[in-house]
Amino acid sequence: MTETTDLRVEAEGETVGEAKWAALRELERLAPGIDRESVQFQIVSEGERGLLGVGYTPAKVVALAQAHPEPPREQGGEVVVALAFVERVAAAIGANVTATARERGGVVTVTCTGPDLGLLIGKHGQTIDAIQYLANAVIRVEDAEVSVVVDAAGYRARRTAALQTVARNAARRAAGTGRRVELDPMTAIERRIVHESLKDDPEVETSSEGSEPNRYVVVFPRRLAG
Repeated sequence: MTETTDLRVEAEGETVGEAKWAALRELERLAPGIDRESVQFQIVSEGERGLLGVGYTPAKVVALAQAHPEPPREQGGEVVVALAFVERVAAAIGANVTATARERGGVVTVTCTGPDLGLLIGKHGQTIDAIQYLANAVIRVEDAEVSVVVDAAGYRARRTAALQTVARNAARRAAGTGRRVELDPMTAIERRIVHESLKDDPEVETSSEGSEPNRYVVVFPRRLAG
């Protein structure tokens, strides 16, 4: 029988969203590789800014989860390969992190925690994206029919949310001004997120321009297409 451990974490933040992220980070520190989708939140307080910033009260949440011990290295060979590769790369660049891995639905997710996540992620996520790209190349050599995602304590989810916000803001500017909007250079993974975020927008279209590593997304009104 597999034992489970009930985890309860309280966290605060300027908003409820920030409090939830703080709680998730603490849960991942306590139980690396925890399934974030299974975490349940209880909002204790939504916080209050107060008049002109005076009397600020932070938002507070309680996060509840169960930790299921699962030794990653006893899973399929592709999990072992991906995990070992990420650990070797992290050690090579001097990043003090702990990595865990799990496979679900044909996707091997390697989650890293520790004090050197900034070094592992790199500027604009370039390092972690490069590690993920190479991990997938290694897996393909092994003829494994899975893909690899390399994450760092929820970085992927936070970055995706931020890029979706950037995409929506750029779309509003392009539609409102009738002019193209050029975004900052991004990795291929990040550009794909922006393209996917706006692919069904009836008012704008997107394209990628420039050369690596400075390739960027352009958002422009549909009436300017062609």
